[in-house]
Amino acid sequence: MHTLKNRLSLSYGQKIFLLATIPLILAAAAIAMVVNYQTHKLLSHEIDALKSELITAKEAEILNYLSIARTAIGSIYGRALPNDAAAKLRVTQILSSLLYGRDGYFFVFDYDGNNLVAPRQTHLIGKNWKGLRDENGVPVVDEIIRIGRNGGGYLRFNWPKPSTGETAEMVSYVVGLQDWKWAIGTGIFIDDVTKNLAATRAQTEKRLRATSYQIMAITIAALVLVFLSGMVLNIRERRLADAKLKKLTQRVFDTQEEERIRVARELHDGISQILVGVRYVLELAIRRQSQQDPRALESITKARDDLNGAISEVRRISRDLRPGILDDLGLAPALRALTEDFSNRTGIQVDFDTVVFSNRLDKESKTALYRVAQEALTNIERHSRASRISLNVYGNRRGANMRIEDNGIGMAYPQVERTTTGGLGLRNMQERIENLDGELLITSSAAGTIIQAKLPLKHMLKAQETLEEEAP
Repeated sequence: MHTLKNRLSLSYGQKIFLLATIPLILAAAAIAMVVNYQTHKLLSHEIDALKSELITAKEAEILNYLSIARTAIGSIYGRALPNDAAAKLRVTQILSSLLYGRDGYFFVFDYDGNNLVAPRQTHLIGKNWKGLRDENGVPVVDEIIRIGRNGGGYLRFNWPKPSTGETAEMVSYVVGLQDWKWAIGTGIFIDDVTKNLAATRAQTEKRLRATSYQIMAITIAALVLVFLSGMVLNIRERRLADAKLKKLTQRVFDTQEEERIRVARELHDGISQILVGVRYVLELAIRRQSQQDPRALESITKARDDLNGAISEVRRISRDLRPGILDDLGLAPALRALTEDFSNRTGIQVDFDTVVFSNRLDKESKTALYRVAQEALTNIERHSRASRISLNVYGNRRGANMRIEDNGIGMAYPQVERTTTGGLGLRNMQERIENLDGELLITSSAAGTIIQAKLPLKHMLKAQETLEEEAP
């Protein structure tokens, strides 16, 4: 069983390979799907627009033909009486002779449904076709008569092509001769439009398939490259590097307190802001001096005062980097001294409350909680505009807990002073707690911010170990 488990478990190299290939495959699949979807969507839109334009052109062409026919019969129809048989015969002869293209002709139905003119389909002449429907169920003759009665309009239906006998879609225009109760029309087959659109769609889909194949080829090439790169790495060296990395990470956290002596973290905000302000003031003094402005001395004096403030801040932070009270007396006295100094310096009221842990909190946990409190108070001072803070440290069945709450403006109000979890201070707090398998919760709103640090019960020392530990 153990051997099977070892075989099924992934090596470091396999994990790296999967970590590199799975996102690549998913990204390539997502790109292919998006390209396919967007292309089909755009293709449908473009084809619909092209079809509309082509049909509009066909309709304009039909109107031109019908205008020619009406001009040809206009003089006869205009002078004829409703029952003038000779005039009707002459008009049918003229319309029968007006042929164009391979399939173009004019048709005439009276309002009773009888066909009077169909020169390319003579089998229709003289018969009543009322009720005739095409293959899609459109009542062709009835619609022609209805449109003719109403004065005129377009009609689309399927009709046999005279040249081939095959059924194709036709666009026609019908007008009515109301005195004779005739419906006259002509139409153009648009199967060529359909064929052109189908060819365009097929060509575009062919290009789309080619693009998909290219994406697939690039993905496969990338996978092969990742695989070959992974094979080059030595598994033993990777494991050793992983072990060294874990030890190095632990050493980084262990030496973090020594690094603070070099003010690598505590000086990142306040001192830099003061020095930037001094730089701006000195630049202003230089400009004023060059302009013989008597206020230059005022700017230099302000820069000197700001530098004095920076020096005082450096001394204060250096003194607070590793307070001796934390090692000598424990967490509770150290936090009390921290809050009292903070309150005296800033004027912000701090309510500190703690419950004794009976000497059962280990050294790493005391240091972590103290640093979290220190960083939280620093952020509150700089950003929150709070007037009151409460800091509570207590224990329960799950472990040690610390809760810091202020009544400030929160992390998102106003936007220009917003502090996010991406900030250096909050990352330090989170890393300290997570390194001890704890949990850091931050809740912020316009009413204030709450920071809760929770450490698991394993950091509470056993009774026999507490004799060698300082009180928290």
